[in-house]
Amino acid sequence: MKWSELSIHTTQEAVEPVSYILHEAGASGVVIEDPQDLVKVWEDKFGEMYDLNPNDYPADGVILKAYLPVNSFLGETVEEIKQSINNLMLYDIDLGRNTVEISEVNEEEWATAWKKYYKPVKVSERITITPTWEEYQPVETDELIIELDPGMAFGTGTHPTTVMCMQALEKYLKPADNVIDVGTGTGVLSIASALLGAEQVRAYDLDEVAVKSAKLNVKLNKVHEKISVEQNNLLDNVAGEADVIVGNLLAEIILRFIDDAYKSVKTGGYYITSGIIKGKRDLVKQSLEQVGFVIEETLQMEDWVAIIAKKK
Repeated sequence: MKWSELSIHTTQEAVEPVSYILHEAGASGVVIEDPQDLVKVWEDKFGEMYDLNPNDYPADGVILKAYLPVNSFLGETVEEIKQSINNLMLYDIDLGRNTVEISEVNEEEWATAWKKYYKPVKVSERITITPTWEEYQPVETDELIIELDPGMAFGTGTHPTTVMCMQALEKYLKPADNVIDVGTGTGVLSIASALLGAEQVRAYDLDEVAVKSAKLNVKLNKVHEKISVEQNNLLDNVAGEADVIVGNLLAEIILRFIDDAYKSVKTGGYYITSGIIKGKRDLVKQSLEQVGFVIEETLQMEDWVAIIAKKK
């Protein structure tokens, strides 16, 4: 099959929402080339290893590369992507150059090239994420290993927003807790919850590709008896309460179902939410407090924020 590579020159602020738009449009993979990674002082407390080539990065801004099959609908799909990206300006998101270039790539090259950048990463005190094709031996006796195959679903589990969610789960989730994972993607937060001792996890995603990917990863990690994965829009028609609700989503989406999140979490339980750009932090915090949540803790990694809210 022939594939088209969409190369979008934008800003770091726009990476998450533009990636989401590409995923929703059917992109079969997203590569992020951010030159700030070349000058960043990387923490090594969890044993990460980095080998970055400056030739792979733009001189300014950020380039996102996404892949779409070449078919009769390609032109229409690209125009819809451009329009959706332009609409982000309505949310005061800086798009930078906002240019889109299209080229054709070989399927075999695309299908394997991105894997060389995806290596085992320790994301918290106990949790290490490793791709299924890498061999990894734990270095700590209490280390929890998550094997992940992103497939065509969004995320490898190593983005700052996901990492903060896992660090919060490690701190606040108690053994035998009941968890709801909203917008599960690859299922990594559900798997982390199960490995940390959750008794039951309900994972939801609107995208059927993500649901399939999450189900596969749940089975790969042998936690399918604890986790159920279903296609669903946020918390619509979800019955029953949970001790912990976790959602790694965009701020605009988080604001849509704060009332439902408050109703669905038990008294004394936690709502862990991330995917929030720094500029939207106060808006999300105020909205959480307005419905009755008490802000327990705010985490920040790079330009991203995670908020842990408690239902008193």
